Amino acid sequence: MVVMRTERCAGEGKTVMTTHVTDRPDPARTDAGIAKASTWNVGTPQRQREAVDAIRKVWGSREWPHPGLLSYSVHAGEDGATLLHYSQWTGEQAYQDFVREGRDTRNAEIDAAVPGIERLGLHTYELYRSGLRAEGDTRETGCVVIVDVEFDGPDAARQRDWVDSVFEALGQEEGLPEGGIAAHFHVGTDGTRVLNYAEWESAEHHIAALAAPGEGVGSPSPLWERVQKYPGMTGGGVHRYTPALSMEPGGGA
Repeated sequence: MVVMRTERCAGEGKTVMTTHVTDRPDPARTDAGIAKASTWNVGTPQRQREAVDAIRKVWGSREWPHPGLLSYSVHAGEDGATLLHYSQWTGEQAYQDFVREGRDTRNAEIDAAVPGIERLGLHTYELYRSGLRAEGDTRETGCVVIVDVEFDGPDAARQRDWVDSVFEALGQEEGLPEGGIAAHFHVGTDGTRVLNYAEWESAEHHIAALAAPGEGVGSPSPLWERVQKYPGMTGGGVHRYTPALSMEPGGGA
């Protein structure tokens, strides 16, 4: 880990949390009550890099904003234009505290460095099920694949049933795709969407899995057909990202 900043406020004895750069977030951590996912459109690969550098600089020049923020990660879209932001929180109140106390100031400094960022949306999720790494698996995540699924109205039971259907279909596979590391299925707190945060060794492995027989990852079967044609599904998409920056709080100073 790399310590980005640490200090003690003179005269107050205030403990300040440091910011550590980490290899990747752990979507399966049990202390995260919610996860937030949003997308920024910055337009070009160069501006992707500039925006990531600006985020690193802005966050590294300040104390960690809130003890309820457990991790904050940024991934660069394969499209050369977008950035995926994935953050984990103890709960919604922690996020609202951050919004009230400092989000806009940080964003304004990032916007000054990279003008014209288009913020496309923010959704709140709870982790429901994970297909975890095998014990002792030390492979690095070279590609994050985000699978979004949208439904025609709020229905928490339907969200979970769809995810359970994916696991049922996976359970019938003779072998999982080469290069797949883990999959973390999140359900939207509004009841209308599911997000799968899938870790792969590389984009090439995911592309090869999609090229295999069937629609998407998974062999042709009635179970996968149920997943793909689930009643009430209205949209979604699959997008590949390269991990660019991941941070979490360190110890107090």
